[in-house]
Amino acid sequence: MGEEGAGGTVHLLCLAASSGVPLFCRSSRGGVPARQQLPFSVIGSLNGVHMFGQNLEVQLSSARTEDTTIVWKSFHDRSPARSLDITLIVLSSEKGTSELRLERLLQMVFGAMVLIVGLEELTNIRNVERLKKELRASYCLIDSFLGDSELIGDLTQCVDCVVPPEGSILQETLSGFAEASGTAFVSLVVSGRVVAATEGWWRLGMPEAVLLPWLLGSLPPHAARDYPVYLPHGSPTVPHRLLTLTLLPGLELCLLCGPCPPLGQLEPQLLERWWLPLLDPLRACLPLGPRALPAGFPLHADILGLLLLHLELRRSLFTVDPSGDKGPTPEHRRHLLRSFYTLVTGTHFPPEQAAPEKAALAAPRAPLPRACYLVTGPEEPGAGWRLVALQSGPRQLLLLLSPQSPSHGLRGLATRTLHALSPLL
Repeated sequence: MGEEGAGGTVHLLCLAASSGVPLFCRSSRGGVPARQQLPFSVIGSLNGVHMFGQNLEVQLSSARTEDTTIVWKSFHDRSPARSLDITLIVLSSEKGTSELRLERLLQMVFGAMVLIVGLEELTNIRNVERLKKELRASYCLIDSFLGDSELIGDLTQCVDCVVPPEGSILQETLSGFAEASGTAFVSLVVSGRVVAATEGWWRLGMPEAVLLPWLLGSLPPHAARDYPVYLPHGSPTVPHRLLTLTLLPGLELCLLCGPCPPLGQLEPQLLERWWLPLLDPLRACLPLGPRALPAGFPLHADILGLLLLHLELRRSLFTVDPSGDKGPTPEHRRHLLRSFYTLVTGTHFPPEQAAPEKAALAAPRAPLPRACYLVTGPEEPGAGWRLVALQSGPRQLLLLLSPQSPSHGLRGLATRTLHALSPLL
């Protein structure tokens, strides 16, 4: 299994497909934004071969060369009211990059474009230069998908969450604050991860449920914001207001609302009443950014990282910080778990097999796998990192374990860990 994201370059192209005019090009090298741009002749060739296939009624979705993976994705809307024709192309020379990862990257990028500028601006493009300028506001969010993020929602399409030590108190306060502020969509976010949210917020569709917390993590710190956003699934043409208030550095209160309430009204009237008495529980949320789990949560000493997914709720817990500095670096751990997730999802636990009600209606087929494991790294006996995946009902658990963990005990360890984590998600 290759180490996804280790070195290499990623180029992301956005074009108006009907004209082939590039709208933007973003690049990263080794997970860091880069200024390197592709020559116009290469961009034209990549778009031309895609259009050539379409003219022959052949859908070109991906290709591989000796050192590069290329994925194309067109977003069409040929309804009578509008005409949308945007093509996104991504080229990656990162070792071990999967087509699944690149396909989901393009879905997130298009969602970010709609989130910031709205679907109406991407339809019936009359002024290309104006659209280019408006899309610049989405670069910060798009670049965060290309970089080495600590989040994983771009790949799993599940909301990155954390488990606060006093979650019931925070949830009760959040619900009261939402009612007092007159909006059903409120959440508490630390470092791009949701700490607590109202029922209305959890009902947001995809991809906005993932994009909104991710957007906050990509923006520069501010005490308060009044930010217009479109909801790619729920309201792609009518903007909403995303209000954010910083309770503590790195911990933000987010409200999704209409014209009311004014931002200035929230601070003096509501913040002191609802949140000042909760300073200690709020401070306890700050370390949860990288760890996701409360301090002292019992995990086996061999666990170097974990990813827990609830596929029905579309929520996840992701951490590579359960055991201090032992083992590979956090960046290496994230690369290993992300690569293992794409392998598991693409081969053993395909998304369409995760829904039991769909499986019941399908034709009888071979039993679905419930667990798998992989050893990667040095080939010497007793060396190499252990990776194990377990599926139970709507939950999936992926673990990264130290080389000392015996292979014959991986499934038992994963099962016990899943039982301990299940009440949290």
